[in-house]
Order: sequence, then structure tokens, then C-alpha cells
Amino acid sequence: MSESLNRRHALKFMGAPLMLPIAGTSIAGLLTGCGGGSDDDSKPAPSFASASFVAMSAPSLATPADMAKTLVNSTLMVKFSDDSTQGFSLSYAPFFTTGDLVADGKGGTVLAGGYVDFAGKPIVDTTVAGKERQFFSDSPDGTSLLKLDNASVAGVKGNAVFAVVQFEYTTWAQDGKTDMYGKLPSPIAVLTLDQDPATGKLSLVKYHNVDTSPAMGLWITCGASLSPWGTHLSSEEYEPDAFTIAGNAQFKAYSKNLFGNETQANPYHYGHLPEVTVNPDGTGTIKKHYCLGRISHELIQVMPDNRTAIMGDDATNGGFFMFVADKEKDLSAGTLYVARFGAGFSLDPAAAGAPITWIKLGSASSAEIKALADTLKATDIMDMATTDPLDATFTKIWFSGKVQWVRVKAGMDKAAAFLETHRYAALKGGSMAFTKMEGTTVNAKDKIAYSALQNMQSSMVRGNAAWNEAANITLDKALNAGGVLAHTLSTGQKDTGGAAINSEWVPSLTKTLLVGEDLATADALGNLANPDKIGAPDNLKFSEKLRTLFIGEDSSYHVNNFVWAYNVDTKVLSRIVSMPSGAEATGLGVVDDLNGWTYITSNFQHPGDWGTPLHNVVKATLDPLVRANYKDRFGAQVGYLTGAITSVKLAKIG
Repeated sequence: MSESLNRRHALKFMGAPLMLPIAGTSIAGLLTGCGGGSDDDSKPAPSFASASFVAMSAPSLATPADMAKTLVNSTLMVKFSDDSTQGFSLSYAPFFTTGDLVADGKGGTVLAGGYVDFAGKPIVDTTVAGKERQFFSDSPDGTSLLKLDNASVAGVKGNAVFAVVQFEYTTWAQDGKTDMYGKLPSPIAVLTLDQDPATGKLSLVKYHNVDTSPAMGLWITCGASLSPWGTHLSSEEYEPDAFTIAGNAQFKAYSKNLFGNETQANPYHYGHLPEVTVNPDGTGTIKKHYCLGRISHELIQVMPDNRTAIMGDDATNGGFFMFVADKEKDLSAGTLYVARFGAGFSLDPAAAGAPITWIKLGSASSAEIKALADTLKATDIMDMATTDPLDATFTKIWFSGKVQWVRVKAGMDKAAAFLETHRYAALKGGSMAFTKMEGTTVNAKDKIAYSALQNMQSSMVRGNAAWNEAANITLDKALNAGGVLAHTLSTGQKDTGGAAINSEWVPSLTKTLLVGEDLATADALGNLANPDKIGAPDNLKFSEKLRTLFIGEDSSYHVNNFVWAYNVDTKVLSRIVSMPSGAEATGLGVVDDLNGWTYITSNFQHPGDWGTPLHNVVKATLDPLVRANYKDRFGAQVGYLTGAITSVKLAKIG
């Protein structure tokens, strides 16, 4: 069969064209298959059969430049119903590097990742005399790629699509000595992207800073997800402890940078779930939901019912949480639950798994919890002691790696459930034993959800000071390289009080899907975990069409962090991206069909954040390269994967 014939048939991929964004070439004409043995256009095109990734090798010091940048040497292979295949060589395309001046859509420019205060004025880094400049983030994180049917933005020549990008923190001030983690209000931006209809290429047209003042500013925004109704679900990680806030220098600095003084910020306004809605003109608005629990929000996943959200908790003595909204596509009111695990938790994927029951913590609206947050202090809600008060009205709990004793004050159960969620969930018997449960995603076809455990240590390990045997989450030995859990989603579930849970997407059983492997001694490059297995998984996203779970790392055990693709049918794990050494893989997202194109978004943060002893072997060689690539290590990138056809194999025609 001739290639010209092959190009005539636009391949349909499960009802929609499968098109990877290939810059500079017409993928609609190239991503095709054999339609028969003649030039008869009436014959149907072959259908999509499966997809797989050809893994790339981990970079090494033999090519140090590869270790100091985002490297993509992987290939996506697509197989069709007639046994023909096409291969797409993947590469990385950034929208910008933080600290770049980018178009604001008004004829001017704006600093990408730049920090502003509550009034929208730039926050200036004055740590180097004579070189004052606006702070900008080196840590872009959660990203959502979406479209609006009525979009209208000047300068767009093709299709207007949008990306919402949040910036978690900045690591250092300009002097390289002043730690800035959590001391600046997190910015969040809407990008207007011009999608070339012929190639799928995305080009940045407009960068809009979302006004976060309606949400009282944002605190350490980490992972994110795209809601089924097309909004960006953000996160606020490591909620500030209201009981110790008076001595919290980090939170005082945050308050000063946001409001101009150290005492105005209220800790109960942070640790919640912000939601960003994109407007047709490329601007965005934000609201904060106070009724999904005040926990270490990382990356929630709303189920296909548009009501059920499952949530990891990026904390020590963290829990597994679920929220069921009262109405579809509306997270402003609902019921909050915490998981109680039965016996059977194991790192062995062949094990039967641990059953889950759900403890109802309370029902509330965001408005009523916001009203409580505005007026209450920690001591209004609970009594808390760090030594045994020898009083039976107190309950012993584990909180952030330490033992505490708590009791709820009369009439304050609702406030405790939604503003002191960690303590209240522990008091009520939730399995508050996980360490750093991070991203969550869903495989809707199989009704399985996945959660990343960056590390399995501390509160999960028998005999550790943070370990609570009654939580039923027990390992005999820590696994620093972490793993991925798989949760069976079920109907007809009841909470521990016997009430029906109004959802058909309730996690009922947890098993281990994948685990990393700690090394007894570092390898020649310095890796502390096997580089050919996952290490400290963080971001998770699932592609229904590719049947693939994508996994991004935030590891202190791999010299370079990777993004992996795990095919849930073939069980093949493939490395597809390597981040600059010292950088975390963030912003992972998958959109199966955006105007007919398939996209994988990927960012990284804090390149060259050297660890000891992890980077001892490579630091001297790589540090100058990373500095040259990324603004002396102050810059990081936001972007996506592209593909170019590298091979076509046609089936034999009979």
C-alpha cells in the first residue's frame, strides 16, 4: 500500500481522532492507517487497538548535558486493528521559563511566576543590594489544560485553549541564603494558548494573573486536577497549625508579604481547596471551598458522578479522605469522611488487600465553615495537650509525627471536623497513619482509583514514635522509594454509623499496585533507589484512551526524577521523561481529546536543588550546566510533550 493512500484515512480513536501535538506537520493527515488494498476511500479506516511506550534510558554523566535539562527520548507506539503501527518520537516544548517576561494580552508584559501581594502589587526581593527584583517562583506545579466553547481572546489565530498553572513556592531569595519556602502567597495564572488546528502546536498568547484576594490569598499550592466540569481544582498543602501559630515564623513572614503585617493572616483560612474558573476572555476567578476538610491537600480527584471526591493527605500521620457533594458540579456543600482500614495492608501486589470503611466526620457548606474560620481560634474549638493530662475526657492521638491528647469543646464538633480535620479524624478513629499520600487519579472504566505514597516510612513503620498500631497501616521496614496504591470503587457502601453513602464511587478495598526499591548502598551515580523503578511517586494522572497511568516523581532518592507510563493492561512500566537533576516532576496532566488532540502536560520545579549525599557525585559537573539553563537555578519550566512520527509499519494486505 502506498503512503499516499495511507494518509487519506483519518484514523478514529475510540470515536475521536487520535492526534498527538506534532509541531510543524499535519498530524491529521499523517496519523492514519490502512483502509484496504485499493484507493477506495469508502472503506472504513482501521480502529485503534492499543498504545504502548518505548522507554528511554536514564541519563548518565557520559552525557552531562542530558542530566541538566528536561530529556525526552521515549516513543509512543500506536497499534491499529489491521496490525499496522505508528511510532511517535516524543520531545518537550516549554511555554515559558519562570522569570520570563510574557505577553499580558493588553500590549504589555508580565513576569511569569511573579509574586504579588493582596493588593496586586509586586513583592520585591531586596536581599542583594542594587539588584532588587520582583520575586518569581522556581516551583510551578499543578496544571490543567482545557477549552471553552465560547472562548474569545485577541491574538489567537487557531483554536483558543487554556492552561491554569499554579506556583507552589520559591526556594530561595536572590542571595541564595534566605529560605523562602511558604513565606510568599502562591500565584496562580491562566494561560491562553493558540492551538494550531493543523499541527496541534500550542503557543502562548496571553498570561493572566488570577486575583486571589477573594480566597484570602493562597498557601503552598501543590498538585491540581481538572474537574469533570472544566474547572481547575487547586490545593493548599501543609495547613498551618492554629495551636502553635503565634510562634510560627514562616506563617508570620507569609502574612507580612501578603498583607503587609505579620498578624493579619488567619491560619484557618488556609489548608483548603481553591477552585479556579476560566473565563472566555482568558481571565479567571477563584473561590475557596472550606467544607472539604482542612488537611494537607495535594491533588484530589472528582469521580465521573461529578459529586464524589477522593483526597490524599500529604502529611505524616495523614489520612485518606472522601467528600460527597450535595449537588453535581458543586463542591460548596456536602459530607466529609475519613477512611478506616481493616487488616491486610501489604506492599505485595498479590496480597488480598485491606478493606476500607468510612467514618462520617460531618456535613457542612463552605459558607458556614468560612464563617466559623473568620471568628474562631484553636482554643475555642479544642483542648490540646502535648503531655498526658491524666484526664479520661481527653483522647490520645498521633498528629504530625507526635503524640497529643485532645478533646472537643461543647458544641464544636462541626468546627473541629472542618477546621481541625487531622485531629478530629484521629479522635474519631480514622486510620491516620500514612506518610505523604500525594496525587490521586481514577481509572473510570475499571472503577479503580490510584493514590501515590511518596514515602512509606515514619508513621507507617512498626515501632516508630509516630506509629499507631490500631490504624492497621503497618510495615516492618520503611520503603523510602514509596509506591502506588489501587483502590476498588464500589456501590452500596455504608458509613460506620450504618448510614448509606450517597455515591457509587466509594473506595472499599486498597491494594498495592507498584513499589520502588531502596538500594542498600548508593549506585555509581549516587542513586539511593533503583533508577529503573518508581522512586517517591507524587503526581498521578490516568488516560482512559491510552489505558495508561502516568507517574511523576518527587524523589530524594533518584539523581534525576522521572515521569513514568504504566500500562494497566500489559503491566509494563516505561520511563518517558527525565527532569533536570535536582528538580521535581510536577504539573502532570493528560487530556485525551482537546479539539481532536492528545496532550500530556509536564512541568518541573527547583532544578539543581542538590541533596547530600544524593548528588555528591554529580553536583560539581551539573551545577554550572543547570545554572546556565535555568536562570542561575531560579527558573523552572511549564510545558507539554510533543510527538513526531518516526515510523510507520503497514500490515500485509491480502
